Amino acid sequence: MNRGPIAAAVLLVTLAGCTGRDPAPASSAGRDFQPGADGAGDTYFPKYGNGGYDVRGYALKLRYDPAKDELTGTATITATATADLSRFNLDLSGLAVTALSVDGKPAQDSRDGTELVITPSEGLAKGADFTVEIGYGGVPEPVKSADLGEGGFIHTDDGAIALGQPESASTWFPVNDHPSDKATYDIEITVPEGVEALSNGVPGGSTQDGGWTTWKWSEKAPMASYLATLVIGQYRVVSGTHNGKPIVTAVPESLPRNGRAEAAMRFTSEIADFLETQFGPYPFDAYGGVVVDDERIGYALETQSRPVYGNVWFKERVNTDVVAHELAHQWFGDSVSIARWEDIWLNEGFATYAEWLWAEEQGRESVRESFQTEYDATDDWSKPTLDPGRSEIFSRAVYKRGGLTVHALRLAVGDDDFFKILKTWTAEKRNGTAQTADFVTVAERVSGESLRALFDEWLTSPTPPKIPS
Repeated sequence: MNRGPIAAAVLLVTLAGCTGRDPAPASSAGRDFQPGADGAGDTYFPKYGNGGYDVRGYALKLRYDPAKDELTGTATITATATADLSRFNLDLSGLAVTALSVDGKPAQDSRDGTELVITPSEGLAKGADFTVEIGYGGVPEPVKSADLGEGGFIHTDDGAIALGQPESASTWFPVNDHPSDKATYDIEITVPEGVEALSNGVPGGSTQDGGWTTWKWSEKAPMASYLATLVIGQYRVVSGTHNGKPIVTAVPESLPRNGRAEAAMRFTSEIADFLETQFGPYPFDAYGGVVVDDERIGYALETQSRPVYGNVWFKERVNTDVVAHELAHQWFGDSVSIARWEDIWLNEGFATYAEWLWAEEQGRESVRESFQTEYDATDDWSKPTLDPGRSEIFSRAVYKRGGLTVHALRLAVGDDDFFKILKTWTAEKRNGTAQTADFVTVAERVSGESLRALFDEWLTSPTPPKIPS
């Protein structure tokens, strides 16, 4: 992520078991069925996600009427049980449930804030796949946090934008809303004819029927839920291919044709190709980017395969640095995702470093110069990069000191081992989740050096770390 300057639906869910304390259903004698946890165990966000099941895929079929700001649709989610389950939770904010079944049988539901609690008619055994069908709908609303701002489904003059970090998805579909549970996505969104609807992954084309247009998108690489997006409205969409893969970019019709935003989007393929030389093969089946013209979106976000950029980044210049930042996240944050939010520097530190690499590639400033400038400008080392605290996950310590840490590693091990570490990391952890300790282990294995003290100093020391010679 890059912070800027300034009606019913049916959800078909196959989920997995959880842990807790509930009596087993009478039909499931011999098993100790228990309810799933109401959180994924994240220390910063205890209620984000849910315990005990592993989602494999979401297939969402939605219909959105901008004039009424109403969302309807159908969806399918598949997953695998990880424990004997008497009930389980999904995250759903605001939207009303209208129908529910599990494995084709009626089930019960209750609500506790944004927790949707589902009780099937009989227990669900560990290791089993099962299917949950949910009807839901209504007028979506964003989620608001006193320290993290607003995210989620936002109604606009000509449509809507579903976007946000650390949470967003629960405002437009029931979900296990934590990056530790990644899944594939198939998204169909039906909107009034003449309105564009953009999302993640490979485009599946569009069809028209009765004054409505259905747009199809598919992301087959596992994706963290906060990286799922919808952008609906009046957009100039440019589609093509790059390296044999589809590339889709879009800019609002409210912005000047051939202006700075469109010029920046045209750098997408060039920057992705450059970063591939630094980080290893591009990890997804599609490329792209979407610019949004809404003052509430004062940031850019690395939505998988198709980052979304607030126009704030392009008002003054053709800003390709932010494009490099968000495209770097396709490797660091999207393909290799964090298992817990306290490790967010693994996303942002490498994305910051990608900006420095890109600036050097363009002949503007060397990486060493960018590093030294940032090191000299850092006058407060008391704020840690690793485990910065909930309210500090988008802080300078995470982004900039994170970038400093990446270059400190490069200075310590040398260029050959450094880039081998990056490519080994992105290859071995592709489509998975990881923590800081995992990265240190890979770095030590590849370089053959002891690096824990270096990472401790650069990530957490309250005094200026010594620059490796």
